Order: sequence, then C-alpha cells, then structure tokens
Amino acid sequence: MLERLLKLPKSLNQSFFLFGPRGTGKTWWVKETFPEALYIDLLDTRQYSELLAQPYLLETLIKGNPSEWTIIDEIQKVPQLLGEVHRLIESKGYKFILTGSSVRSPHKKGVNLLAGRALMFHMHPLSYRELGAEFNLDHSLKYGQLPFVYTGAKPGLYLETYINTHLRQEVLQEGLTRNLGTFSHMLEIASFSQGSVLNYSEIGREIKANHKLVESYFQIIDDLLIGMRLTVFAKRAKRRLIAHPKFYFTDVGIFRTLRPRGTLDSSIEIEGIALETLFLHELRLLNDYEELGYSIHFWRTYGGQEVDFILYGEKGFHAFEIKRSDNISPKDLKGLRAFQKDYPEAELYLIYGGKWVRKEGNILLLPFEEALKRLPKLLDVSPP
Repeated sequence: MLERLLKLPKSLNQSFFLFGPRGTGKTWWVKETFPEALYIDLLDTRQYSELLAQPYLLETLIKGNPSEWTIIDEIQKVPQLLGEVHRLIESKGYKFILTGSSVRSPHKKGVNLLAGRALMFHMHPLSYRELGAEFNLDHSLKYGQLPFVYTGAKPGLYLETYINTHLRQEVLQEGLTRNLGTFSHMLEIASFSQGSVLNYSEIGREIKANHKLVESYFQIIDDLLIGMRLTVFAKRAKRRLIAHPKFYFTDVGIFRTLRPRGTLDSSIEIEGIALETLFLHELRLLNDYEELGYSIHFWRTYGGQEVDFILYGEKGFHAFEIKRSDNISPKDLKGLRAFQKDYPEAELYLIYGGKWVRKEGNILLLPFEEALKRLPKLLDVSPP
C-alpha cells in the first residue's frame, strides 16, 4: 500500500475529525496509524442500528474494550453520537478519531459543539508525491487519483459504481434532497460547469428548478467533499471583477465519469479541464497536509481576462495558469500579464504540456510534471 502524506503531530493527545470523500483511504489509514484503537464501523448495519437507537451504548463499548483511542468511522451516519462523544471527552477524558465522508450532518449537529475539543484534518485522493514512480499522467487525466483507480483492475467500472452507488446512496441515506432524480440530473449538468463560473439561474432553467434550489444542490456537492467553489480574488482590486464562484469536482475521475461525451465534444477541451482539475487537487492537498495556510481563488475581470488559480497567504502570493497545449503563444500569457499589472508582488507561473522550462519576462513556464515536482518548493513547504 502507498504511504500517505497525511501526518499527525507527534505530540497529538487530542480527539480529531478526519474528513474526506468516500474511497480516499481514511479507514485504512486510521487502522494502520492506530492499530490498537477500538474500531466502530457505522457502515455495519448492526452497529449503526444499535447506536442510532441508543447512543449511550458508546460508553459501554469503550469500557468493554479499553484502549487509548476510539475510532468511529463515518460519523455522519449517526450525528447524534457527537453529543455522547462530547460528554465522554469532558467527563472521562476519552480520545476519539471521527471519520466522515460528508460534513453536512456533523457540521449541523456537532462539529461546533466539539470546537476546541477536536482538531480537524482532511484526506484527499492520492497525490503525485504519494504515487511516486507509479504516477502516470494519462491515467490520472482519465481516471483521477482515488486509490482504487491505481490499484484496481477496472478503474472505469469502479468510478461508475462510485457515482451510482456511493454518492447517490449517501444522498438518499442522509436525506439531503427529496428529489434524487433532479439531483442526479444536476450532477451531470454540473460536469459541464467544471472549471467555469457558475450561473445558478441558467442551470436552474436546464433542470427546471429555481436558482435557490440549484445553489442548495451545489452546497450538497461541497458537503459530500466531491466538489468545491472558488471565489474570485478581489484584494485591492483595481478592475471590475465578476462576483460568481467557479466550480470544480475535486477529482478528475468523478468529473469525467459524470460528464457525458459524444461526437460533438472536444477531447482537447475536456483534457484541458482535467489538467486544471488535477493541478487544483495537488494545490489543495499540499495546502492541507502541510498546513500552509493559503486561501485559493481564481481571478477574472468583466473584460474576460482570467487566471486559473491564485494562492494568497503569509507564505507567498502565487498565480497559476494551466494550458494543455505544448505550444504557448502571447495570447496564453495575457491573463497573467494583466494580473501582474495589478499585483506586481505575485509570482507568476504558466503550467503547460510542453517539455521545456523557460521564462517569458516574469512568467516561469513549467511542463506539467516538472511543476508537480517543484510545487512543494514553490509553495514554501518545509523539508521533513
């Protein structure tokens, strides 16, 4: 099994949440990291039913299986347990590891309750560094980087099952929407919005729903940890900027499985968006695992000048434009140059499909895999 980059503080002595999409390896990781812990699996029908009906049984389970740590896997299934967890932390000093593939129920019913008593970590699909010599760009652009698509025999079938079983069952079981058919259609429509600025009203017309319902559906996607919306970078803005967020499914494989494709679809366009998605995944993963503290945005003016990703924080100020093409023209640099005029402090990068590292003025051009190699240094990751 591949070694994961997620590392806990050596002196950790406090309960924590571990959130991440289904299939990212949370269960494997907590069992490997805490092999002596009591393990409670809320995907197990019997354990789920008993603890749903009688949350107080949690204390009796811990007393009957003494261990320094207790793992509760998929805590969102029984968010009522969070009250009992809170009581046991306060009254008994017990330590918990609470995993979840959705933040919706825990946030509504307990994360705030445990504020200051439980830390929060995130697990992502695999990274370039975790894959090492196993990394294959073409494979990642087609199937993404959920662990099974690299270790399993049929990644395409796995992703279809992931969408049709895991995600839709999660939505049904949590009662996130009353109309699964409309939500399923919205997932497909959302795949056409990958890497684009969202227009809720336009999507609403497509699925015959009002814009408020559409916005709530995107919130469900965010809460299931399979999508995210980037806000426009507007600090010290000198130009009129658009106000709507830009949307991404967080894994390439999920995006491409949801995205219908026919003879009229451009493979170059889809692969370009897939490349953006994969790079964003690496940015978010490093930012979380290394606790870099960047906020991640995009930049777009009303005149159409755009930069794909802006990272802003105490460790630096970076602007990244992603291009699938191996030939770069002056037109491809226009967004970065416009951004430089407004923000001369920013470091500028164009990540592209070519083979050569070179500079165009203040813009560093990096081949995609070379950019992934250099990314920890570019973002000021401390050496281990």
